[in-house]
Amino acid sequence: MVTESLPEAMPFVSVIVPCRDEEAYIARCLDSILAGDYPREMLEVLVVNGGSGDRTPQILADYAATHRGVVALENLQGTTPAALNIGIRAASGGIIVRMDAHVLYPPDYIRRLVEGLQESGADNVGGVLETMPGEDTPTAKAIALGISHRFGVGNSHFRVGTRERREVDTVPFGCFRREVFERIGLFDEELIRNQDDEFNFRIITRGGRVLLLPDVFCRYFARRSFSQLTRMYYQYGYFKPLVARKVGRVMTVRQLIPGLLVAALASSAALGMWLPAARAVFALVAGSYLALLVLCSAGAARTHGLRCGAALFAVFPTLHFSYGAGFLLGIRDHLLTRSAPRTSALGLSR
Repeated sequence: MVTESLPEAMPFVSVIVPCRDEEAYIARCLDSILAGDYPREMLEVLVVNGGSGDRTPQILADYAATHRGVVALENLQGTTPAALNIGIRAASGGIIVRMDAHVLYPPDYIRRLVEGLQESGADNVGGVLETMPGEDTPTAKAIALGISHRFGVGNSHFRVGTRERREVDTVPFGCFRREVFERIGLFDEELIRNQDDEFNFRIITRGGRVLLLPDVFCRYFARRSFSQLTRMYYQYGYFKPLVARKVGRVMTVRQLIPGLLVAALASSAALGMWLPAARAVFALVAGSYLALLVLCSAGAARTHGLRCGAALFAVFPTLHFSYGAGFLLGIRDHLLTRSAPRTSALGLSR
């Protein structure tokens, strides 16, 4: 392994990988982590399995038996924040790196994050996602394009990229000093989704910094089907109002836009049965959205082919309307009625 560029005293790093039903990805993920240039004697990998029903437990048992420093832990709750907290409590490292099972990491990934954390003095650093198709189909390619496109996800810099280091509201798969958890607590286990958003908000509001490193990349494999994409983005939208309630404010404007779009279309369509002005509003909103949809899909078709562009024409509305519908239902459940999150009805994915 190449370690010449590393500082003399490297901190011990605990990597935490939440996973569930990841037999198709977990071995490749662990191989990429273990092939990294961070000194193996200064690294442990804690894989927290959330009740997988596939071959994931056996794969993890094999890796734990054959690779020093790989530890398989059980997560009876089966949720991501519970897995993260189990891993943090079990971790030995002074630096904790969250990593995702659906990702392949370059050899310098952990080292670059640790260096960025030490050099910047930030409380959490992360890199940019290079979003890859989950399989070689036009639909999967379009999904990967959609969730890394500005029309799809707005100014989410870790998805669309950035040219310079910048302080942001959140990063994927963060790298933290352990003392951050001792200072502000663990992940909120009520937030099945968006728990990293709320945690990073706590960091920022207590005087800390969350930093995105533009030249640190990892390869994230996106969902493969419309049903998976719909479920995932509905969940993201559904839990955003709960995050807003917990932190006392809406964190970013971009999270409001899909809900406003769905609300505007639904309300103007309903009122349009009686009010001509409402029909005009519906035509304006729907027409503007359709024009942007055609423009962005046509641009993708020129670069990636007609079939991919046609699939992207369906991907963007799937993203926006599933997120927006989830957001509006989340407002009802989390802000208006203050009911418990409907986790049993979500069909939670990994």
